Formats: sequence, structure tokens, C-alpha cells
Amino acid sequence: MTYDYTNTSYDTATTSPTNCLDYSDAKPQRVFDVIPKGTVARVILSIRPGGYDDVERNYTGGWVTRNTNTGSMYLSCEYTVLDQGEYYGQRIWGFIGLHSAKSDIWATIGRSFIRGILDSARGFSSKDESMAAKAARKIKGFGDLNGIEFVARIDVEKDKDTDDLRNVIKMAVTKDQKDYTGHDSGYYAGMPSSTASWSR
Repeated sequence: MTYDYTNTSYDTATTSPTNCLDYSDAKPQRVFDVIPKGTVARVILSIRPGGYDDVERNYTGGWVTRNTNTGSMYLSCEYTVLDQGEYYGQRIWGFIGLHSAKSDIWATIGRSFIRGILDSARGFSSKDESMAAKAARKIKGFGDLNGIEFVARIDVEKDKDTDDLRNVIKMAVTKDQKDYTGHDSGYYAGMPSSTASWSR
């Protein structure tokens, strides 16, 4: 049945959409602008499972995505802004590189970024080489990163396919950086690894 929605006189069960779900009182769609380059915000990381495992590399749980054309491996990530304000709830997408047949650079950058995420989330300075800091940089698997909250510096780059500007996250802000204060979630650096909240 086709309704003429410019006609408001429908009043019968056979001609009226009165039994339909009514979205008239829903809020208009929110338009998300690109977050300014250099903005610091607390985000939560969600990994979209790619279903690829490689036991020899300790890639288990199906978290890794593998490009069947190039053989490159990465984590497909979604970051959601948690800080209250105009950017609250805004989402940013990106990859964390794990392996590339072309070069070790992508994997090296990815490892550094993951270390930064762990330092940021667990309240450690990037310069801290204590036993507690080293324990905080260990994970049982990539599933430990799914749902982790950390402080990020948001960047802007041009999409190579559309030329549109988009947000990316390539840097985690750690305790030794001035922008960290005010965004941290209350993790306590220096706690014995056996009692730290992130190790439970």
C-alpha cells in the first residue's frame, strides 16, 4: 500500500499509517564535523574482528584482519570519544598495523602505538621502565585491547579515495605529556601488578 503523506486525513485501519512506528518526535540527524587537528580526548577502542588467526605469531581469538591481496595484517579499529562536550560520541576509524610483507615499518609503528595505548590507559609514563610499567605493557591477546580506554591526540588527513578530510588517531597521550591531565580515567601507576585494576 502506498500512502500519501501530504494527506493527514487518514483515519481508518485500511488507509491509515496510524499503527506504524512514528518518528515525528525523533531528534534530527546529527551532522558530525571533522574534529580539529591536535584535539586531545579520551576514547574507547573497539576492534572489529577480522577472523584471522596465526598461532605462530600469537594472533588468536579472531581479532586480526588479513588482506588477502597483500597479506598484510592489522587490527580494524573504531574509536569513540568519551569526553563530554561537542565531540562526545563521535567515532573515528583506522588500522593498527601488525605485519606487512613489504617492510617492518608498519608493524614497528603499530607496536609503538599499542605500547602508547597501554601506557596511556594504565597511567604510565612512556619513559617508565619499572617492573610495574613493563607488566602493564603485556597483554594476553588482542582481546585485551578491545574496550580499552585511553587518551588520544586526534589528527586530520585527506581520504585517498574521496579527498574528503577525515579524523585519524595515530598517537596515544601518556602520563608524561601535559595534555594527559584531565583526560585520564583514574588508573594508578605504580601499583603492584598483582593488585592493579588492569591486571585482574
